[in-house]
Amino acid sequence: MSLPDFWLRRPAMPASAALRERFDATLDEALAAGPDRPFDYRLDAPKWQFLCHAADRADFVLHGSGDSGITEFVPRQPPDITDFGSRHAVFAAADGIWPMFYAILDRDSLPVSMCNACVRAGGEARYHFSISAPALARRPWRTGTVYLLPSATFELEPADGEIRPTQAASPVPVRPVAKLTVRPEDFPFLHDVHGHQDEELLARAAAAPDGFPWHEPG
Repeated sequence: MSLPDFWLRRPAMPASAALRERFDATLDEALAAGPDRPFDYRLDAPKWQFLCHAADRADFVLHGSGDSGITEFVPRQPPDITDFGSRHAVFAAADGIWPMFYAILDRDSLPVSMCNACVRAGGEARYHFSISAPALARRPWRTGTVYLLPSATFELEPADGEIRPTQAASPVPVRPVAKLTVRPEDFPFLHDVHGHQDEELLARAAAAPDGFPWHEPG
């Protein structure tokens, strides 16, 4: 199954074995430093590449937030329309870019609805990011935090044919093991976020519940 072209493709990851080794060394340093404060990221590679490397190792899942002081994530039930996304759980992503979106999006200052996802299709990471158009026009970005969580208690959302979601859920509380400060300029798709009209999105979702992401024609 192929995805429409408006699903964004993850930029190419570095092929250098030396850089991957540096990512691993940085990750070891972050874990040794612990989660009390954001670790000092000194690599010249983009932060999204490091976070994707950490997520792709499968030892960790990632959670983005505007709150830099979370010491424990506790299960909550979000207002999601899917069975998996509406369960009572701690949610995170088996991906490095998707949680950055939640970290840098300022949902506290502006009323904003979201329609976004990250999936794997044919082994390739694909993304869709959309928020309320009036909020997007005001550039609702902030400095945020991406938390690294141990993946042991997390279950991945089941695959839909060849499409494999990267959303993960834990039914029990989880403590982070490290955290990284991210800024809007660290997010590789900052200028690719789509703006939707809330009423139109709700109408399309009601008319075709399985039609995510209910993208406008054209």
